[in-house]
Amino acid sequence: MPGSTREQRSLFGEILDWMLAPLLLLWPMSVALTWLVAQNIANKPFDRELGEMTRVLAKQVVLLETVDGEATASFTLPSGASEVLHTDQDDEIHYQVLGLRGELLGGELALPLPAEDEARAPGELRFRDGELHNEDLRIGYVWVAMPGRPAETRMALVQVAETLGKRSRLATEIIKGVILPQFVILPLAVLLVWLALVRGIAPLNELQRRIRRRDSSDLSPIDEREAPEEVSPLVRAINDLLARLDQSIGAQKHFLADAAHQLKTPLAGLRTQAELAQREIDAGQRDPKELKKSLQQIAHSSQSAAHMVNQLLAMARAENQEQQAQRQNVNLARLATETVRDFVPRALEKRIDLGYEGPETGSGRGAAESGKALLVSGNPLLLRELIRNLVDNALQYTPVGGTVTVRLVDDPFGQVVVLQVEDSGPGIPPGERERVFQPFYRTLGTDVDGSGLGLAIVREIAVQHGAQIQLEDANLRHRPGLSDQGGAAFGPGARFTLRFSAAQAEPPQEGAGGDSAPA
Repeated sequence: MPGSTREQRSLFGEILDWMLAPLLLLWPMSVALTWLVAQNIANKPFDRELGEMTRVLAKQVVLLETVDGEATASFTLPSGASEVLHTDQDDEIHYQVLGLRGELLGGELALPLPAEDEARAPGELRFRDGELHNEDLRIGYVWVAMPGRPAETRMALVQVAETLGKRSRLATEIIKGVILPQFVILPLAVLLVWLALVRGIAPLNELQRRIRRRDSSDLSPIDEREAPEEVSPLVRAINDLLARLDQSIGAQKHFLADAAHQLKTPLAGLRTQAELAQREIDAGQRDPKELKKSLQQIAHSSQSAAHMVNQLLAMARAENQEQQAQRQNVNLARLATETVRDFVPRALEKRIDLGYEGPETGSGRGAAESGKALLVSGNPLLLRELIRNLVDNALQYTPVGGTVTVRLVDDPFGQVVVLQVEDSGPGIPPGERERVFQPFYRTLGTDVDGSGLGLAIVREIAVQHGAQIQLEDANLRHRPGLSDQGGAAFGPGARFTLRFSAAQAEPPQEGAGGDSAPA
């Protein structure tokens, strides 16, 4: 099942969402808090009026002591007070006066009583919410005790209740006065946030337009001072990418120019020899020796051109990202022995002693164990190309009668695999050992006909495989008879040492054949 493509996000939309979402969430909370505050504000003046009425009625309660020592309470509503309690046109007012034994002295018996477990404080005015006939009430009440009696004795209760019409209306007016302006302020705040974001994003749009107006060949850095401070890290990263891209393109142009120059020489030789042979034929000369000489020069030039093309293709393969990803466990000993066998005819032609030192890769248990110990993780084609270029370079610079040795050294701890290719040639001066790995560079003072790409390919492949490469003098001992036969001096030679990380051998699968070559 193919993975779903990730939807592209808008930075403008995401910032707007994060700014508006809290605003829209806080607005209902503001409405709720405003309602609670409005209720509290609306209750205060009406509670004060209700308390005054309760105190007035409490003063009308008279507590007396009878002849037999018992206390009794009486309540007389003053004349005109009943009309006062019912003059409110918006709300209904109810009152209740209970004696020392809970008997009704005046008012309505149905008014709810305070909680039984509530502490009674004589003379303290209190308020609570209640309900009568399914109608909400605000109740003010006070306990009245006989002077000189302890608080634990029975006390009379005076309650005045009022419906919530005026309170609700005042609270509604307060909410309207606070909330209605918010309906104007909220859209205005959203608009201001939108305009602020548009203004804040404008430098990014301008930076985008400047980049789009650039020519494709313009890889100069972007001026960080013209970008916002928050975008400076992004601009620096783009400038770093442009610098690396400029360097890469410059290297490619230089590489192509050098390749064209290197190819021009053998191609010009081909053309010159072909024109020379044609002129000799047109002039009536039929000397087979001269024609053979021209044909040999043509063959040599074509061989040089073909070698150059092959090296360029090898360089392209070494830099190919797809081939870098094709990794597997490779038996480096097998690659080394096969490469040495391929170069044996050329070594015999130059009378060079080409040899291999290391574990054998034939059949047998010991060979299989050695092969496992020399496994590296990499691309077999590229690793073969690395060894071929090292051996080819050694054979080119080793004089007739010299020696070239390919050696594989096993690490007893199984951490690395060491590959060495050494020769008895003129060697490489210390000052040039780093430059010889550059494309198209050849050591001064040598007349070897080469492309100058071999060691560059070696280093590219080594870097891709995480291998360390070291170049030093071989300092081989003089072997009597070799250099004497060739008539050439036995030089210090060069030794290329590459250290690869060893790969763990994969467990053998049931029914699968071993890694050893057939006997």
